[in-house]
Amino acid sequence: MEAIEEQAVAMPRIGDQAPEFTAITTQGEIHFPADYEGKWIILFSHPADFTPVCTSEFMTFAKRESEFSALNCQLVGLSIDGLYSHIAWLRTIKDKIEYRGMKNIEVTFPLIEDISMEVAKKYGMIQPGESTTKAVRAVFFIDPKGTIRAIIYYPLSTGRNFDELKRALIAMQTADAYAIATPADWQPGDDVIVPTAGSCGVAKDRMETKDADVTCLDWFFCTKKLSLDQVNNPPN
Repeated sequence: MEAIEEQAVAMPRIGDQAPEFTAITTQGEIHFPADYEGKWIILFSHPADFTPVCTSEFMTFAKRESEFSALNCQLVGLSIDGLYSHIAWLRTIKDKIEYRGMKNIEVTFPLIEDISMEVAKKYGMIQPGESTTKAVRAVFFIDPKGTIRAIIYYPLSTGRNFDELKRALIAMQTADAYAIATPADWQPGDDVIVPTAGSCGVAKDRMETKDADVTCLDWFFCTKKLSLDQVNNPPN
């Protein structure tokens, strides 16, 4: 029993290659993450079909799918329900559910069937302390090379913040494009953090050199301007 529980809660880590799998989805069979090579991916799990929190999340993701697509990001959902349940639930969302001004919402990104829990276990989405029969609300950010870059977990009772998911994606893309870091509560267009000085000489130069675009609070904490236009149009 202990070995089974260890397998259930095992999860890949930031910096690992995303575990590979083949699965049936509402958009046909997928080979993950190979089918999305060259794109960012947000792989997210939800506890069950025909549940209210999950319904509100899927409607929100579907409404905002074009925003993520514009950021070269593919959405992929998962629950341990079957394909026919998925299809019936998504049809119900489109035909019957109106929530916060959203209605006639069609979910066109793939929703994985995972009755065997094989994928959920590979990604540590089953947390026995929360539930042994439902996946928690896990979110995996996977970069165009198939590397896991960020992981966010929510309990069954808490719906996700989609503004934060988008902000985190943009922050990672911006960090890659400009070799910077983003401070607390960063929003696109805010100042960013330049890499910490790697030597005494660089630290001294940084504190003594006047640069209109760089502000140093101390040798290890320097920020610079990065405009919204630069964030939206990163170098190739």
